[in-house]
Amino acid sequence: MKQLEPQSGRWANDATHGAEVPLSVHDLTVAYERKPVIWDIDLDFPADAIVGIIGPNGAGKSTLIKACLDLVPRASGEILVYGRPYARQRQRVGYVPQRESVDWDFPVSVLDVVAMGTYGRLGWLRPVNRRSRALALEALERVGMADFASRQISQLSGGQQQRTFLARALAQDADIYLMDEPFAAVDAATERAVVEVLRELRKRGRTCLVVHHDLATVAEYFDWLVMLNMRVVAAGPTADVFTNENLRKTYGGRLTLLSEAAAALRRGGPA
Repeated sequence: MKQLEPQSGRWANDATHGAEVPLSVHDLTVAYERKPVIWDIDLDFPADAIVGIIGPNGAGKSTLIKACLDLVPRASGEILVYGRPYARQRQRVGYVPQRESVDWDFPVSVLDVVAMGTYGRLGWLRPVNRRSRALALEALERVGMADFASRQISQLSGGQQQRTFLARALAQDADIYLMDEPFAAVDAATERAVVEVLRELRKRGRTCLVVHHDLATVAEYFDWLVMLNMRVVAAGPTADVFTNENLRKTYGGRLTLLSEAAAALRRGGPA
């Protein structure tokens, strides 16, 4: 499948799946009860970039992220991290899941959750050492959560929960970060904190893949964009592919309402 238009600019995507590519998705199809959720995805994600993944509800955005992490079975396809199977490169990939998928009543502290991000270096079943705790505290400091290190996660607000999982991913010090709607239902301060972290990671040569739903902030937040509705409608530099034509292809009849909402927000009125 070659639908990745346009193919020009800094991050031209010719789907070569080479060893220098941070994340390659080749011929990926995922089906639930024989019904395809995503179909025939073929992508190379660029290095040193913040990549947005957008599309309507049910388009397969979260499924794409989970398939890259081997969290859902694939009907077909291959996932490569720097040219090697994901299973052999897990340490290089950080994951920020949706908050709703986590049991926040589990009796564990914020620091303990963040320290889990260092397990890849420690090895499983080995105790968290002083160095790992120092790295966890440093990650909490970067997301403005150092004062909450000893707090139980059940006592956190939604925005604090999201920052905690972001800190856990930072503690892992991965090369690629996959984030499933990190901006969903968070306060403005948390959204700014997430954006700052993404930009810092980009400066450090990391690639960030972010499932996103707010069309009004796409052009501001993302260097590169995947527009998805079961299949890839368009992928490439945001300035090239984030067009009205591609939005209509991606969202169909739902685009009118979304456009009106975005316009209302820009005017400062009710959406």
